[in-house]
Amino acid sequence: MEQYQLTVIGAGPGGYTAALRAAGLGLRVLLVEKEHLGGTCLNHGCIPTKSLWHSASLYRRLKGASAYGFSTGEVGFDFARIQARKAKVVEDLVSNLSGLLKKAKVEVWAGEAQLLAPGRVAVTLPGGETRTAVTDKLIIATGSEEVVPPIPGIDLPGVIFSKEALALDRVPPRLAVVGGGVIALEMASIFASFGAAVTIVQRSILLRREDREMVRRLTPYLRRQGIKIMTEAPLQRIERSGEELTLIAATKNGEERITVDTVLVAVGRKASFGGLDLDLLGVKYDSTGIAVTEKMETSVPNVYALGDAATPGYFLAHTASHQGLVAAENCAGGSAVFRAEAIPVCIFTYPELARVGLTEEEAAARGVTVKVGKFPFSANGKAYLQGEVDGVVKIIADGDTDTVLGVHILGPHASDLIQEGTLAVAAGAKIGDLQNLIHPHPTLSETVWEAALNVTGSSIHLSRGV
Repeated sequence: MEQYQLTVIGAGPGGYTAALRAAGLGLRVLLVEKEHLGGTCLNHGCIPTKSLWHSASLYRRLKGASAYGFSTGEVGFDFARIQARKAKVVEDLVSNLSGLLKKAKVEVWAGEAQLLAPGRVAVTLPGGETRTAVTDKLIIATGSEEVVPPIPGIDLPGVIFSKEALALDRVPPRLAVVGGGVIALEMASIFASFGAAVTIVQRSILLRREDREMVRRLTPYLRRQGIKIMTEAPLQRIERSGEELTLIAATKNGEERITVDTVLVAVGRKASFGGLDLDLLGVKYDSTGIAVTEKMETSVPNVYALGDAATPGYFLAHTASHQGLVAAENCAGGSAVFRAEAIPVCIFTYPELARVGLTEEEAAARGVTVKVGKFPFSANGKAYLQGEVDGVVKIIADGDTDTVLGVHILGPHASDLIQEGTLAVAAGAKIGDLQNLIHPHPTLSETVWEAALNVTGSSIHLSRGV
């Protein structure tokens, strides 16, 4: 039986970040992971998805290279090589993470954890051997799992989930994507870029947590890529005939049938507790996750939880990482807290959609009178010369105090540009702070500046509203 000051169960972004920070603070740390270092994000989520997205983006650019004076001939792709590159990226990053943990002197046990009692954890190793650790403090970072909706036919051959989609060895000629959230739209965009005929089947609306205006602006761009979008169309069942799958959806015009080769189910994720017996320790939880304080403490002393396993579930790797820092510092005797006011969300569609802070709908629900400024990428010099003019920046400010409440960006490199908005919301900046901040020229960041100017009707390169 081995003694540790901290045991972390789960080696995703939250878990491994907590382990590294705790080790840096001088604690003897054990990190337990039953599958792969890096968790879902590194192995079956963020990284492999964006690797495919980057390849799809490059393919899209190459097909349009003639507009920039290049003679490329007919541009094709080898999906097997694209997948091989994705696998190499994941392999390299997992290897780098393993090296970081080793240098930090974090002990890693590959196996499935079981809670035995307060301060005692058993781990079943791949060969069947069981090791037991005695620990002063415990962090639960067991992540999440995909939601499997109770739809007849969901278990038919050819019906897959995101993990299987990322491992496909060919692009399905016809693909139905069930769901209208982040994962669904990203997958639809990737496979449509590679030539698949994609149909999105969603029971309600697209991206229900996002600003409705920004979603309305994104939707035509998705359709322009050949993606068919069916919203307010609950899926009733899936049938198989030979090599084809047929989805039967209920629409306002009656039952509609969609025949495809592959069905990707991407309706969301839910908290996973990794098979741990939380009741044994008396940890409070419900179907949404483990209840935690702003210090990431659970209802049991010396037991912490974070990431997708904790409530409220943000289901974002960067949120889990910051929660890991908070939990680790508190395990080492600190008093860190997690702030949730300024969490950026990035959606890798074409164009990208990113936001931080309040949507216009959320501000209205709080009774806040707002002022809004917008600026289109089509009026930005850098976007124009790059040939990436789709999209707009939207800034929401408090009408009484001029405080920046939310920033929404639909356009090229939105996932990078949103950080200025994140800082503004986190710092409680005024709209004048963004207006007076000098932005380099020519850059895409000038769109944020011009949107801020437009809040007060003083945008330089815009003569009328967008």
